[in-house]
Amino acid sequence: MNDTELLADRFEEHRGHLNAVAYRMLGSLAEAEDAVQEAWFRLGRTDPAEIRNLGGWLTTVVGRVCLDMLRSRTARREQPTADIADMAGAFVPDPVIRPLTALDPEQEVLQADSVGLALLVVLEMLEPAERLAFVLHDMFAVPFDDIAPIVERSPAATRQLASRARRRVQGATPSADPDLGRQRQVLDAFLAASRGGDFEALLALLHPDVVLRADAGALVRGAAASKVVHGAKAVAEQAALFSQFAVFARPVLVNGSLGIVTASDGRAVSVTALTVADGRITGMYILADPDRLARLDLPALPG
Repeated sequence: MNDTELLADRFEEHRGHLNAVAYRMLGSLAEAEDAVQEAWFRLGRTDPAEIRNLGGWLTTVVGRVCLDMLRSRTARREQPTADIADMAGAFVPDPVIRPLTALDPEQEVLQADSVGLALLVVLEMLEPAERLAFVLHDMFAVPFDDIAPIVERSPAATRQLASRARRRVQGATPSADPDLGRQRQVLDAFLAASRGGDFEALLALLHPDVVLRADAGALVRGAAASKVVHGAKAVAEQAALFSQFAVFARPVLVNGSLGIVTASDGRAVSVTALTVADGRITGMYILADPDRLARLDLPALPG
């Protein structure tokens, strides 16, 4: 084995960790892969003898690449275009989807990405430097001394970035019941009410302050366009509007929690993640962007 092959093998040992970092930073599976690939290219232009801790070096490189990507994304959203501004509020990160198994659903949770879509949505609201400081320190225990050069701040200022981000995350992330059995009861009841057109049953399953985010991409118009909807009555009305699709909905695991894939003729129409607390739905996150759905790794879909 030559030096290049040896370095490639060492890089592959860290790929899973790097993908996890990049996914939490970007909320996009495709962009996360691009960031990790860029780290490989940069490693190829660096003398390995100068790297004392390869895992730490790669983590900070991926963090720096993701920070640049986030800043570019933020700059695009700040352009004076109504469509971009509307999409920014309704953005739903790429979901990680796994099929349900009758034998051992807990094992599926362990295999799915453990960060929920609700948290990823909150991370989207952070400034790029705040997000990097929070993700690297709070999620991956990277020391502030290592993060500070990436954000071009002192370690003390970097600590403040993470602290500010932590407060925002804790204040905005909805509580969620981790029990899959209780989630399944609410999900089954919601699907039954949707299929039966039972508006009052839908209302009873929704928290009064429920929030629905629907990301259909920039090209979809009309009732199916991207939107953010607040309140049980408004969300129930949205569910009733699309009740004809409920018959095609199938439960899946979305980022470790119960969710729905809706498919017609074997093609995914939408993926929905739910947050459930105290027997009611507090959040719904719907990805219906056809281009992004086509790139996802989906389980076998019903015909």
